[in-house]
This record gives sequence, structure tokens and C-alpha cells, in this order.
Amino acid sequence: MEKLVYVLEDDEGICDLVRCSLELNEIGCETYGSVAEFRAALENRRPLIAVLDIMLGDGNGLDVLSEVKKRYPEVYCIMLSALGKETDKVKGLNSGADDYISKPFGILEFTAKIAAVLRRIKGNSAELRAGEVVMDTEKMRVTLAGKEISLSGKEFKLLKYSMENAESVLTREDLLTRVWGYDAGETRTVDNYVSHLRKLGFNYETVFGVGYRFRP
Repeated sequence: MEKLVYVLEDDEGICDLVRCSLELNEIGCETYGSVAEFRAALENRRPLIAVLDIMLGDGNGLDVLSEVKKRYPEVYCIMLSALGKETDKVKGLNSGADDYISKPFGILEFTAKIAAVLRRIKGNSAELRAGEVVMDTEKMRVTLAGKEISLSGKEFKLLKYSMENAESVLTREDLLTRVWGYDAGETRTVDNYVSHLRKLGFNYETVFGVGYRFRP
């Protein structure tokens, strides 16, 4: 499950509740109890949503918000804080937050809000992400671990369908239909293209007698 949401919160109970609720709704989540851990994670991968507490043991969530927005302005940031006065909310929003949730909060409403934001982000974005693979579907650009990879039109289409169905078993017949438009044909074509994508560094697992599973 791709980790779409990062949560910076030093209350372990809240972290467990949020993570369990999101993952039950098939939303990948990573939780961090300190600013240092959150910053280290951000160096490796950018989330789609960052949920930030304000009062933390080793820092201030508003400072982290400024850092995130400076480096990754597209990341949707939600402040999650016990500071629930109107002036606190205004300060958070004026500091760059996209939303502000006061503690205590309802976990069902919180989860629904996260799901709604993700639908909006994905609906407006031309970018697909699966692990370290990032695809710009409009510009037809692909990067793997930050390195741009040159693909042919069919390779791009095959990889796109694979990313959209990551971790699912893709039959050779299905790939022929979806990528090449053939209802029936030589499945060796699929094998050759998958073999080339593997050589470029993309991780395809063979499901013997059936097809492949793309595992980013």
C-alpha cells in the first residue's frame, strides 16, 4: 500500500487510531512521533498529505509546515492541534495550512476528509506515483528513484497500466487488450516488453502460467 499520508504526532494513541482508520480504508499512512523522524522521512519520499501537530517535544508544527510548503508547495497540509481557538486556526491557515482540525476530533470525519482530499488531488493531477516510480501522464515523462527513464509509446502505456494496478496480477491476455488493443494475439510480445522494462529497473514479478505483478 503506497504511503500517501504522513502524520507528525507525538501522542501514540492518536497515531495508532489514525493509522488504523486510514489503512482500514486502504489509505497508506506513516506516523512519526518527532520532528526529526518526520524530516528524515521527507528526505526519502514526498507524501500527498501531511498531518501536523503543533505542540511537539522537539519542535513546533508550524515551523515544520513552513518547511514543507517551501520545499513541496503541492503537499496538502492539515494542522491537527489541541489549540482550538479561532485565533489559533487563523494563525495556522495564514502560515500556509490547507486545513485545521481541532482536538478532540471524530476519527470517521477525519478519515472521510482525508479520502475526499485524496480524490481531489488525484482527480486534478497528471502525476502517477508507485513507490519510487513517478509518471507525468501529460508530458509522458517517467522517473525512477529520481532518474528520468526514456520509454517508447507502448512501454509508457504498459507501465502506466501497471502502475494503476500495482500489486495486482495482470494476465498476458489482459495486457494485450489494454495496451495493444488485441483481443487475442502473441503473448510473447508482452513478455518482451516486460523484459525490457525490467532491464530499465522496473520491478515486475512473474506469476507463472498467468502473467505479471508490478511491485514498485
